[in-house]
Amino acid sequence: MTGIRLTTLLAVSASALALAACGSAEVASPGEGDFGSGTGGGGGGTTPLPPGTPAADCPTGLANVGVVAGGTLRACQLPATITGALTLSVRAGTIYAISGRTEVGTDRGADPAAPVAGSVQGVLTIEPGVRVFASGGTDYLLVNRGSQIFAEGTATNPIIFTSRQNVEGTTTATSQGQWGGIVIAGRAPTAVCPVGVVAPNAACVGQVEGTSANYGGNSPADNSGRLRYVQVNYSGFELSPNNELQALTLAGVGSGTTIDHFQSYNSSDDGIEIFGGNVNLSHLVINGADDDGLDTDTGWRGGAQFVIITQKPTAVTNGSRGVEWSAAPSGTAYFSQPKVSNVTIVGRNAAVAADALITQNTGTDATIINSVFTNPSTSAAACLDIDDANTVTNTPIFNSVFFACNRPFENDSNIDGTATGAIFALGTNNTSAGTSSMTAPAGATITNSNLAFINGANETAVVPTNAPAAYSFFVAVTYIGAVRNSADTWYQGWTCGLQAGSNC
Repeated sequence: MTGIRLTTLLAVSASALALAACGSAEVASPGEGDFGSGTGGGGGGTTPLPPGTPAADCPTGLANVGVVAGGTLRACQLPATITGALTLSVRAGTIYAISGRTEVGTDRGADPAAPVAGSVQGVLTIEPGVRVFASGGTDYLLVNRGSQIFAEGTATNPIIFTSRQNVEGTTTATSQGQWGGIVIAGRAPTAVCPVGVVAPNAACVGQVEGTSANYGGNSPADNSGRLRYVQVNYSGFELSPNNELQALTLAGVGSGTTIDHFQSYNSSDDGIEIFGGNVNLSHLVINGADDDGLDTDTGWRGGAQFVIITQKPTAVTNGSRGVEWSAAPSGTAYFSQPKVSNVTIVGRNAAVAADALITQNTGTDATIINSVFTNPSTSAAACLDIDDANTVTNTPIFNSVFFACNRPFENDSNIDGTATGAIFALGTNNTSAGTSSMTAPAGATITNSNLAFINGANETAVVPTNAPAAYSFFVAVTYIGAVRNSADTWYQGWTCGLQAGSNC
């Protein structure tokens, strides 16, 4: 088994635990870890449970919905609406479940000082090593405005959200779209405004794609909680055409929220989609997304640093990009201002030009620094596609960016490649037609034996720019790309589908 052992998964366990390797048909086996092992029985006592024995019952407030994983785990289902405080702890013989739209609190409105009458706050806390599963495409977790989630795993004991198929051992390396994902709605500004209202304004409120949940307000530092060392696997579901759930949807989420060490694995739509807000993100791994890796809309004004995006070899739909950044409605003066540093995107062998690794459209004012973008020499996709006049006028910033694509700039009917290339050339230390010298061929499948996102000599030779000077959230770096070198292993131990990953 290629995955590491999660020896602290059950805090009171008498035996070491590990999850099944990514794509394996085995969920847990004696000697390699068993979620049914440990102490505590059904009621949290001290009597050890034999390996593979499900808990007898569920914690107070959770519904006992039977056993899963061949009868080895008791499935304890969260309530449809979580009010007050609920904590999910590691518990012998127990796994947690969500069904349908599972909400944390009810929508408290855009103004923290004047909550919606009758609304209720919820706070969901999830401890390291907990695993939560969902059974169908319309199952998802929604954190409403004014409520919070604190899901904080560790590098050796991540929190994993996954599908029932994965728990039952039937997922493969190509499985996807088996449940919805996580949606967090906050009160930070958005570009979606009524006619005559100019953002930022508390009256600028939108509805989250794939749900009827409201998001937005005028609280840039809004705090929706913390996600640390969290996986979301086999998620993403199309509720209707152009109406999808992602692995993680951040809608109007403020800068008081922490997203650090988060992975999306095999989402059938985007890995992460951000609608407005000011949230910052760090240490992201997005692999196997069928659509975009990082998609932003409606005026996101935050930053992301240390991001690995690897595209799957093939995608079901065209328009599968590494990042797609836009603001809506088109023409709004409240432009998206995404800022990223230390991103590595390894693209696929795309058959159509529409799948550029970076697409900027409908009013984007972007800053991209210290980053590497590469795809196979046979790919039809360019590295960069600037797609509308507003974005050109905003003059996106590129500094210390390395492109290694057959076509660096998309030349289409919107903005031609000459204009796009001229904007790129305004920056410093940029390479538009580089040759990737990474340790594995650009676009190779990421496996336990090759790490195609690790810099080679050509990437290492690029002089990085001062990251904190570009955005105060960024930390200073001495290199470009998501990882410094093969000794820089921040992505190991808590992820799946990467070398020494913790299984899917």
